[in-house]
Amino acid sequence: MGENVGREVELSVDRIAHGGIAVGRLDGRVVFVSDAIPGERVRARISDDRKKSFWRADAVEVLEASEHRREHVWAAASIDRDPRQRAGGAEFGHIALSHQRELKRQVLAEALQRMAGLSSEVRVEQLPGDHAANGLGWRTRIRLHVDDEGRIGPMASRSHTVIPVTDAPLASPAVQAAIPFAERFVGLPTVDVLAPTVGDARLVLGEQKPSIITERVGERTFRLDDTGFWQVHREAPAALTAAVQAAIDDAIFDPRAANLDLYGGVGLLAAAVGDRFGPATRITTVEADERATEHAAENLAEWVGAAAVTARVDRFLRELEASASAAERARLRAATVVLDPPRSGAGTEVMGALGRLKPAQLVYVACDPVALARDVALAAEHGYRLAGLRAFDLFPHTHHVEAVASLVRD
Repeated sequence: MGENVGREVELSVDRIAHGGIAVGRLDGRVVFVSDAIPGERVRARISDDRKKSFWRADAVEVLEASEHRREHVWAAASIDRDPRQRAGGAEFGHIALSHQRELKRQVLAEALQRMAGLSSEVRVEQLPGDHAANGLGWRTRIRLHVDDEGRIGPMASRSHTVIPVTDAPLASPAVQAAIPFAERFVGLPTVDVLAPTVGDARLVLGEQKPSIITERVGERTFRLDDTGFWQVHREAPAALTAAVQAAIDDAIFDPRAANLDLYGGVGLLAAAVGDRFGPATRITTVEADERATEHAAENLAEWVGAAAVTARVDRFLRELEASASAAERARLRAATVVLDPPRSGAGTEVMGALGRLKPAQLVYVACDPVALARDVALAAEHGYRLAGLRAFDLFPHTHHVEAVASLVRD
């Protein structure tokens, strides 16, 4: 750290960057400022000056406030606190909800323009539910870290400092009620609290052996490990099921094709496809996590055309390219491919393999706008165009946004 760390400066911030950080300038240098809103003037404390091209800072006082500024929804993350003692995980909690969605829209649209050369009128849709008016109470899962004294809380933003807390307002009422704020967990790294849609809330202490839970989405149930991946927002599984179903162009969907669900988890989106097009639909879900694949096979058991494969997606596609017969290649060209990659996106190798296999359409579920924009640009190199895009506010009071993109071959 350099001589400027700890120095306080006045900054005007004019836009939001990927990651939810506001952008200002100081003597021509870009400064990324946490806890500020575009249009504001703030006093900020420099926290990182290691890079010549940009510095990082934390707002400590608002000199000219945005009309969209609100009292933070979580006192533990308020600007009144020392930046090093602010709870992470609710970095948009000081911004009016409708403006949070506008900022997320801007980040997504800017990424698509910059990386894929596309202009988009996408808007960020609010999910239904009784939390919607204030954006609180939506998290069905929360991971809390443990400090040296055994107290639990989130980490401070961009830090490994645990911030002990006595509330978690983004957590659902069932999760909030189950969090053991007053207990001590010395020697454990983490405490996970989750409230499935079926059964009681539960704790997972550190590296505890997984047990099986049941989640209900509409009329369907899914079994999975309590430590396994499941959408965090309580309305998200139903919203993404409906969005993926709507994103598929049924005019080019072939239930007999070699349809794929990549990064398929426990089969949520494969089930969405099967529920829309019928139990004879042929679809293979591919997931690297063996436990998740076992659950997917069970969750999709009623479909005669469904299969679950444990494999890394890049290797699975590489083997398909190397060994597919002419008939299999034809079925792949007729296929619909649903993919829900991790935050880093699908990337060059996977998008390249899909481009060479030439499926009829791709439905891409993305939790990172920049990774999505990069992969849309990679798909365009293989003749795919963006035919549809929706975005959803699955993470109120944070900078995260989910998008569902439809890509079809010209």
